[in-house]
Amino acid sequence: GRGIAIVLGAAGMTVYVTGRSATKSNAKLRGQTLSGTLKETAEAITHAGGKGIAVGCDHAIDEQVRQLFARIEREQGHLDVLVNNAAFLHENLIDPGPFWSKPIDMVEMLNVGLRSSYIASYYAAPLLLKSPRGLIAFTSSFGADCYMRGPAYGGQKAGIDKIAFDMAADFEGTNVATASLWLGPQRTERSAIAAVERADKYESVMANAETPEFNGRVILALLNDAELKQISGQTLITAELAAKYGITDQDGHKPASYRSVLGEPRKFHPARVE
Repeated sequence: GRGIAIVLGAAGMTVYVTGRSATKSNAKLRGQTLSGTLKETAEAITHAGGKGIAVGCDHAIDEQVRQLFARIEREQGHLDVLVNNAAFLHENLIDPGPFWSKPIDMVEMLNVGLRSSYIASYYAAPLLLKSPRGLIAFTSSFGADCYMRGPAYGGQKAGIDKIAFDMAADFEGTNVATASLWLGPQRTERSAIAAVERADKYESVMANAETPEFNGRVILALLNDAELKQISGQTLITAELAAKYGITDQDGHKPASYRSVLGEPRKFHPARVE
């Protein structure tokens, strides 16, 4: 989320960043406190050339989300892009073993990740409709199609893809588009810890990892794509979009698509039951 937000800021946008770590990080993994706060991210957005606004918001609490978008409406009057990236990542997510051997609260991935994306989109929709061009981007994963980290994770990602598809149907005839984006492995502080913990599984994967900034540039290019409405509702692979838009990662690296080994986005049926 931080990397995407900074890229949007570098494009001159006003970016509201939300989360629970307002001035102190609350995120921990394997006993390590992860760095980064909303305040620091907002400052980085402003330093990049935009305007960063930090808003403490727990996306598991609907009223806080409603208040967030009420504030955006008061201060901006409209919204151009919503990036649904809030997620609950349990520290036992990458542990081996079946779902019943892991903590039951891993089901919270269906709350913060799937449900929270619906709620944020619900309150964002009226503001997006006031913009000349609006986009709801959902960060999803190849785990929507293949087995990846268990049923809670996979169910959340599959649900995200379908939500994007159905919302596009509701936005038909408007200026707003939706897209669910399959990201590759992300080069973050969290993934670096996971790579050490499970070097047998993740060391080689991280060699082709994407930076969050890479995906931020893809989202920005998608927002500015003249054909955005024609692809609204689709599930898209960011590595493939990057190739289309001529976007590379750090040092000219071109992240590969995992389509051939992990599956491809589902084509949902065009039938509609009102």
